[in-house]
Amino acid sequence: VTIQPFDTEEEAIELANGVQYGLSATVWTQDITRANRVAEQLQSGIVWINCWMVRDLRTPFGGVKHSGVGREGGLEALRFFTEAKNVCVKYG
Repeated sequence: VTIQPFDTEEEAIELANGVQYGLSATVWTQDITRANRVAEQLQSGIVWINCWMVRDLRTPFGGVKHSGVGREGGLEALRFFTEAKNVCVKYG
């Protein structure tokens, strides 16, 4: 967990995105509009707003950048761990 002071919203986003990892991020604020605006700009696989480790297992989870490949959970995992194949058969 990293907690770092910042002066502006833009600086906070720059600090968060300025690393090679992007598994998760948290945004703590009373301003939900600001939280959603910041979350949209964060390069992270999951962003928690005013909470941490709250997750619905039906939704995708995974990192970006150097924080892994693919997604766990949800349809994204199904797509990642399976490979579609089309088999056509003519009878008769």
